[in-house]
Amino acid sequence: MMHVRFSRITADPPVLAGCLGYLQDEARPVVESQHGSLGLALLEEPGVVIFESFWATHEALWLSEETEAVFRGELARRVGQPVQAEDYQVTVFEREGPPGEAVRLTRMEVKPAGVADVVHVYGDTAVPRLADTPGFRETLLFADPADGQLISQTGWRDPAARAASPSVAEMIRSDVLADDDCQIRAVEDYRLVFDSARKPRPAGW
Repeated sequence: MMHVRFSRITADPPVLAGCLGYLQDEARPVVESQHGSLGLALLEEPGVVIFESFWATHEALWLSEETEAVFRGELARRVGQPVQAEDYQVTVFEREGPPGEAVRLTRMEVKPAGVADVVHVYGDTAVPRLADTPGFRETLLFADPADGQLISQTGWRDPAARAASPSVAEMIRSDVLADDDCQIRAVEDYRLVFDSARKPRPAGW
């Protein structure tokens, strides 16, 4: 099972500009060199930066924590507040072509027993519909089965394609669960700064 560590940094844009440079120049080469690394992604919108590190196994995710904690500590010093990390399983990873420049994150919360249903329908229903939409580049689904937290991440050629894309939240709500069982916590749009994430190689390669 592929895993991701998801860190959200908030600050004034001038401060975040320095954080972006630090993540690209200092953190990226170190984290990508760690055993089990499957690449990184960096997203931004005014006042917010998302830093994602992808790992081939839960063990690799766990072993990387000490290294990433050092970088989070430096980021916290720069922004003047703690930088929290969230760990998820990557239950869906579908990509078509090179990464686009526009990303949408949809945060969802369901009852823990409903996580498997969301993952199943996301792969069987949402992914084909998204893939048929002009400008589609990729979709990922992050899940924490223990507490029912999920994040859908979709990538698009440009902001216009993203704006015309179908709503992941509505697909999940209409095809999986009743409204009372699926809470949409946030829908956020970002610019993709870079993306080196990749699927693990099949066994035997």
